[in-house]
Amino acid sequence: MKNTFILIGLLFLGNVIFAQESNQGKQLWAKSILNQKAPELKVQQWLTDMPDTKGKFVLIDFWATWCGPCRKAIPELNALQKEFKNDLVVIGLSDEAPEKVEAMKTPVIEYYSAIDTQAEMKKQLEVKGIPHVILIDPKGIVRWEGFPLLPGHELTAETIKKLIEKYK
Repeated sequence: MKNTFILIGLLFLGNVIFAQESNQGKQLWAKSILNQKAPELKVQQWLTDMPDTKGKFVLIDFWATWCGPCRKAIPELNALQKEFKNDLVVIGLSDEAPEKVEAMKTPVIEYYSAIDTQAEMKKQLEVKGIPHVILIDPKGIVRWEGFPLLPGHELTAETIKKLIEKYK
């Protein structure tokens, strides 16, 4: 009987371990919080309507108008928001002044946008390089993190599709 409980415990533990995501050795320019509860999203000001995130995956993109790779990622994030509109909310979060973000005309951001000039969440995650993205499942757990255009570790529609199927 004791051996049965041990076996069941090991099987459960194995399922928990294998259910988690892995960064597979990718370089991060922030503290890793993969498979952990995401910090609370705090914004100073919404530049769009505030999104309804209940029951959805939330992708938060830390970015800036002066950042070339950030601007390059915007069309990709627009496409992800469109493709997964029923399951995903994309939020761009900049620590610049609202006037600076609103003055940027291209590329056009077609997802939710907010600013936090205090960079509260960015500091909590120790983000040292942008763009930095975290993908949070509906239960509030981070399932993907990193530089979305990093060669070999890109955040693609296929990656998001698999995570949605796995954690919805």
